[in-house]
Amino acid sequence: MFPSWLTPKASKEAAIPSGTEQHAVLGTSLHEPLTTDQEDALFACGCFWGAEKGFWKLPGIITTAVGYAGGHQEQPTYQEVCSGRSGHTEIVRVVWNKSVIDFSDLLKLFWECHDPTQGNRQGNDRGSQYRSAIYTTTIQQMELAQASRDSYQQLLSKGGFGAITTEIKADQQFHYAESYHQQYLAKPGSRPYCSAMPTQVALNDFPGANFKLPASIWQEYDWSVSHCVLRSGNEIIKL
Repeated sequence: MFPSWLTPKASKEAAIPSGTEQHAVLGTSLHEPLTTDQEDALFACGCFWGAEKGFWKLPGIITTAVGYAGGHQEQPTYQEVCSGRSGHTEIVRVVWNKSVIDFSDLLKLFWECHDPTQGNRQGNDRGSQYRSAIYTTTIQQMELAQASRDSYQQLLSKGGFGAITTEIKADQQFHYAESYHQQYLAKPGSRPYCSAMPTQVALNDFPGANFKLPASIWQEYDWSVSHCVLRSGNEIIKL
């Protein structure tokens, strides 16, 4: 179920972002085609509001957008996704500059920002739309996602956590969420909400990893602080 204090849009057509919509923080297009120095991928970490903010703060991010993926219904609405019947996740599309940040860095944030062992829930949010997922767009991304999962599983097991339930698939269709969801936490009047449950287990080196961001970047994410991302500013972290 979606939070009772959030009133969904009634019209699907009016709610879907236009092709000219710009990122509320980065000022970039949500729809611009990729250039040769860019890649994109999809990450689901529970409720997509806090997850999107976590990603847009990283250096080298071109744009982010929230939406739905991994289901079977064409152009699902928020209500339909929250019903669980469409099969989609709440997910974040991330576009990045490959010369500044690597997919490995994004995987580090992904694994650390939530608990990937909780199945169809994240914290108090329950339902298949809140499942953990990575949807890749290249062969190398798939290899790195799987390698990072295997390495992180070893670390989680040592920490007393169970099996990772993250769904890893390639080439899943992304459906943009309604405009009022895009960069929701940066908009006036937004309710600060995030259900993510970080394990406080850090992902270190793993086979194939090519981290580009310095350690100072990760000091800006303190997972020991409850709702760390919510408490932080909206601005990009400086290198």
